[in-house]
Amino acid sequence: MFFQVLLAVTVAKLKKYRVGQALLNKYFLPFYIAELIYIAYQINIFCGNYFFIPYGPYLKNITLLSLLIPIYIYKLYLPALAGSGCIVAGSLLNKLVIFANGGKMPVYATISRLTGYFNEAAFEKVESTHVIGSADTKLKILSDFIDLGYSVISIGDIFIHIFVFIIFYFSIKKVSSQQMEDKVS
Repeated sequence: MFFQVLLAVTVAKLKKYRVGQALLNKYFLPFYIAELIYIAYQINIFCGNYFFIPYGPYLKNITLLSLLIPIYIYKLYLPALAGSGCIVAGSLLNKLVIFANGGKMPVYATISRLTGYFNEAAFEKVESTHVIGSADTKLKILSDFIDLGYSVISIGDIFIHIFVFIIFYFSIKKVSSQQMEDKVS
């Protein structure tokens, strides 16, 4: 979810918000820890250690739940509601394609094959909800086909990741406006 944070920072910078103070805020520490664990998870997969794969969905949930802290502290209830709508929409899209394909999410790896992240032989060994996409795949447009080189995601995943962007952006905005108020008073 690094890119969502980077996008939120970029947009906030363009709007002239003070980014540094918000990003260094202690309320984001659980999110940063979860992200570091996720990076270690990705490195393990890249190095061929597939032991941790079953824990991936839990790690994703922990990362998203860690954002409840800044939501509560900064009272970002409306942005969180909009972001939650994105999570629901993304989850429904993912569930739809999984249901249409017999309980499995089809994956179309391209760049990840070149980077070595996607190993077809290992992919078939690991018990997962994912399967290699084929001509028989239904709802291909909703499957995991957006290849980032270190991960392959779906349109539903993008909706889910929008939540992170929203929370970071509005947190930066809130911290920036609080700093301005403090300078005025």
